[in-house]
Parts: sequence; C-alpha cells; structure tokens
Amino acid sequence: MQPGEIESILQAALPLDEVYAKGDDGSHFQVIAVGEIFAGMSRVKQQQTVYGPLMELISSNAIHALSIKAFTPEEWKREKKFIMPS
Repeated sequence: MQPGEIESILQAALPLDEVYAKGDDGSHFQVIAVGEIFAGMSRVKQQQTVYGPLMELISSNAIHALSIKAFTPEEWKREKKFIMPS
C-alpha cells in the first residue's frame, strides 16, 4: 500500500478539497483530509468518515495503523502552516 493509493481512495469516496497521506513502512499511515464535509462534525465522526472508505484495507491489514487529522478549509488555512513542511 502506497500513500498515493490512500489519497486516491479518499478523493474518490469523499468530497475533499485536499488530502495528504504519508506512510512509514507500508502499513502505518498519517492522513490529513480537508473538506467542508467535516464542518459541524465531532472529531469522532470526522475520523469515522475518513475510516469508512478505508475499512476494507484496514480489515485486510493492508493498513495496520492510521492517524487522521480532518479539517474544514477554514481550519486548514489556520493549521497548515504548523503542520506542512515549508
């Protein structure tokens, strides 16, 4: 499993403005998802929304561990300077 594959799955399944995935060793990944879809959702609901399209890969152990950060576009404007490498 490659980070680009995760990004493609999430882009196809969810109305996201931006999505970034990083992987350590092929089974541990970090995902940043940005979209208006997350407005008004609890953190748990945001995580569940991103997990949904990836559940098959998680249950087959193609993805062993997944860290998710979800933002609305407005939140992302404020946060990305702290998260993204310059």
